[in-house]
Amino acid sequence: MITLKSVNEIKEMDTAGDVISGMHHMLRSLIKPGLDTWEIEEKSRAYIEGHGAIASQIGFDGFKYAVTVSVNDEVAHAFPRKGLILENGDLVKVDTVVEKNHGLADSAWTYRVGTVSPEIERLYEVAHKALYIGIDQAVVGNRIGDIGAAIDHYVTDENHFGNVREYIGHGIGPTMHEDPQVPHFGVAGHGLRLRPGMTITIEPMVNTGTWEVKTDYAGDGWTVSTKDGGWSAQFEHTLVITHDGPKILTSQDPDIDDKYLIKDWDNFKI
Repeated sequence: MITLKSVNEIKEMDTAGDVISGMHHMLRSLIKPGLDTWEIEEKSRAYIEGHGAIASQIGFDGFKYAVTVSVNDEVAHAFPRKGLILENGDLVKVDTVVEKNHGLADSAWTYRVGTVSPEIERLYEVAHKALYIGIDQAVVGNRIGDIGAAIDHYVTDENHFGNVREYIGHGIGPTMHEDPQVPHFGVAGHGLRLRPGMTITIEPMVNTGTWEVKTDYAGDGWTVSTKDGGWSAQFEHTLVITHDGPKILTSQDPDIDDKYLIKDWDNFKI
């Protein structure tokens, strides 16, 4: 069932989004060559709990960690691991879901470790832009297919990268994963029509090679990696659909996100 959120519910989700945004800002200065990925888990969990929030992934289907930490060819859902040391040129993806004051927010971000190769820099930039191309389609009256079609055209047709299909965006609130499903591929003009008050995630995963992935190559029941060993990048925001366009609830950079921000809560209308 799809729930349309009230202004108060969106405020609660925005509060949770602020915690995630702050956590990612902290990680920008933390992640560098020589870092043990277990420290990402420790510092992220401490940040979330230190800001009065709950790391919602802990306990979800038996998952034990506050964040996922996926490196290079790992696409998503990988565990933070003691003894896995980041090297110059690596690409690390950190994903988490936070609850605060009954509001939920979900965001993943990709970090370049030191200096990456030109190919990986382009992968990073394409994945980041793909997120915003999808967000720009998340307007009242458009359909779910418009989001996926725009992302897939940019990633696959224009840039010839692999656009992961097995893992997709989703509705969020009152639980972590709600309807509607939000694929990052599709047919423009098809699918569910977007309505004001819907809260969704958009989270394209972009690979240097094939879009195909394999699950559990690490033997842990969770880790997803590329099928051909190519590297992967992902960016994810939680947003709300409004008559005034999509509004990002997990913004990290006001300069980039200015037009997507709720700036005046006293006069905010869905």
